[in-house]
Amino acid sequence: QVQLVDSGGGLVQAGGSLRLSCGASGRTLSKYAMGWFRQAPGKEREWIAAISWSGGSTFYADSVKGRFTISRDNAKNTVYLQMNSLKPEDTAVYYCAADSTPYRVVVREYDYWGQGTQVTVSS
Repeated sequence: QVQLVDSGGGLVQAGGSLRLSCGASGRTLSKYAMGWFRQAPGKEREWIAAISWSGGSTFYADSVKGRFTISRDNAKNTVYLQMNSLKPEDTAVYYCAADSTPYRVVVREYDYWGQGTQVTVSS
């Protein structure tokens, strides 16, 4: 059974930074594309970033492009989301997600999800 564990959320002032981490038990993440999503209260879940299995390709939603960076350390079996220049509208629960098919660059649907980590940005 694959379990993803999100961590690193917290309360930060506008303009600040946070780094989220996503680890896994039950499988190595190194062969699989990963993504980050977020869901704000009363809103639908929103995709914000993705990274290919090798880390060679990254993709971002317009809302976070230039401020957030997705990366992975396959030796540590961990994917990161570095969030800079945070805004109050970035407040949400953030989720990492993993593909179940190895060696893909682009993923339309993810198969495994973390439990979420709360990010709150105060103005």
